[in-house]
Amino acid sequence: TSYLEHAPKRSYVMQWNLSAAREISSGLVVTLGYVGSRGVHLPYRDENFDMVLPALTPAGYLFPPKADSQKLNPAFGRITGMLWQANSFYDALQVVTTKKVSHGVQLHAAYTLGKSIDTLSATVANDAFPNGLFNQLFFDQRTTRGLSDFDVRQNFAFNFTWAVPALKTRSGAAQWAFGGWQLGGIYRASSGQPFTPQLGGDPLGMKLDQTSEVPDRLVGPGCETLVNPGNPNHYIKTRCLAFPNPGNRRGNLGRNTLIGPGRSKFDASIFKNNTMRRFAENANIQFRAEIFNLFNRANFSSPTAN
Repeated sequence: TSYLEHAPKRSYVMQWNLSAAREISSGLVVTLGYVGSRGVHLPYRDENFDMVLPALTPAGYLFPPKADSQKLNPAFGRITGMLWQANSFYDALQVVTTKKVSHGVQLHAAYTLGKSIDTLSATVANDAFPNGLFNQLFFDQRTTRGLSDFDVRQNFAFNFTWAVPALKTRSGAAQWAFGGWQLGGIYRASSGQPFTPQLGGDPLGMKLDQTSEVPDRLVGPGCETLVNPGNPNHYIKTRCLAFPNPGNRRGNLGRNTLIGPGRSKFDASIFKNNTMRRFAENANIQFRAEIFNLFNRANFSSPTAN
């Protein structure tokens, strides 16, 4: 069974940007920009609205005892709902530096500091991203407002090429051996993506086949952040999380509060160009070696239920 919102408001997206570029020196250009967007009344689809409804209290949402609880409509096994009530916000600062070819060197660097917030990161809850949440509280999207599932706070990319100067010598063999070399590299680094630790099973008695119930966040020394960066064995500070008390209260941890491990990688390349003028004036044979993840850095994904 499906439910569609009656007379939904028109959805729309606004986008804006502002940038300025300046040539710092000959061939070196720096561009500074701001980009932003906002989505209003976006489509929001949940796989099952037919859940046990809680009561809003000063302590949070309290669900009825499991023995006395009843789904929204017991006559249906599943009610798929579509609402046009989701919202999204994005703001970012972008810095781009470009160095045109000079003395055989070309550089390009780009840095983005951004933040994306929404109430649902895909049209269908949890279908697009492994860190998404199932069956959220469709009637109060304030409980799911948080960082987007795809949010990456910082992103940096740098690449260069260098045509190594040829050795000046009269020896043809030496010119061939030490000429035509080109070095290149690409470095990428980014912050981790957000995720939400969840309680297993159906602790609140929502009577759904899949739930995304969250624990409580504790406040105390060492719990200013909820992760241990660089520690893959104990990445989440479990001492800073607890089961809600009483057990029928929804936890207070917000959506996508934890940030996964950052990532970085450096790829390198070495080229050797060999002119073959005896065959044709512009003939060239290139030998190439490419090394991916040169420093063999381990990049971990965010912990998920999958």
